Amino acid sequence: MGQNVSSVNQVGIGAQQKMMEMTKKFRSEGIRSGAVSGLFYGLYSFVIMIAQGYDPVKSAVGILAAPFVTGALNDFLGGCVLLLNVIRTGKFHELGRTLATKPGKIMLLGYVLGGPVANGAYLVGLYLAGAFAIPISATTAAFGAIFAAIFLKQKLDKRVMGGMLLCVIGAIIINLVKPDGAPNFTLGIILAVLAAVCWGLEGTISSFGGAMLDSEVTVTLRQLVSGLIQMLIIVPLIGATDLFAGVLASPWVLFLLLISGVLAGFSYTEWYRSNAMVGTAVGMSLNITYAFWGVLLSILFLNQPLTATIVIGSIVIIAGAILVTTNPLDLFRKKEV
Repeated sequence: MGQNVSSVNQVGIGAQQKMMEMTKKFRSEGIRSGAVSGLFYGLYSFVIMIAQGYDPVKSAVGILAAPFVTGALNDFLGGCVLLLNVIRTGKFHELGRTLATKPGKIMLLGYVLGGPVANGAYLVGLYLAGAFAIPISATTAAFGAIFAAIFLKQKLDKRVMGGMLLCVIGAIIINLVKPDGAPNFTLGIILAVLAAVCWGLEGTISSFGGAMLDSEVTVTLRQLVSGLIQMLIIVPLIGATDLFAGVLASPWVLFLLLISGVLAGFSYTEWYRSNAMVGTAVGMSLNITYAFWGVLLSILFLNQPLTATIVIGSIVIIAGAILVTTNPLDLFRKKEV
């Protein structure tokens, strides 16, 4: 009898250990996805800034035309590549099924907030403030964590709140010194903050819907919906159809936007997956490491001015992201044997 009880206890302990290992692996994969999403969004931002340096985008009149035309083609072309992958993997029928579900319909709101609104504001911010807009938009981790606490009841401890505060402080530091030759710098920064708020809302929505839906399918829908709204509604509304036609006739710019679209699509796929696996606060905090990659690449290859404020501010934001994600003290604690 005693042996039977002992055997049952051992089986229970073994199952518990296996469950803990699976949970740890699940979290590790979520953290990896978040970090990868940050790297690829930094690359996306870098390629978009390259595209903005070529005609007809470079010589576009007004502050809205170039960002929304490039944003429309970036999202749509990236969505088409993702669609090909969805067809290849036999998930094409899931597109309609996803939109027919309640989570899918809620995700549509996230697509609009994160696509035409947030990405549009972000691209205009890049157009006006250059690489300075990149780390400012990274404060989205703080907004995402706040929205997740309000709407999804995800708890925020003191460490996470401290990391969020560092993100905000870093953004303020970057905005202390206005770079030369940027008359609309402040407006660019404001738009970057608007993008951060909307992405925070999208991250919260994706954390809710992503737990029940396939991230490859939802991001494909996101990019296609965002691209079509910008192409069919916003571009004609702002009188940018001539510029749109001009970009279509420019093979090099179109190629760059195809590359940036693929990078953005892959980044969003990993971001949605991370939000669903480890929660909005952690997923978004890992994603905003794109601020580091975007600024670094812009300084190295695009002659972005290197100032003390952008260096210090970017470091503070990245430190805040790390603090939200993990407890630094865990690095110094001995593992239990």
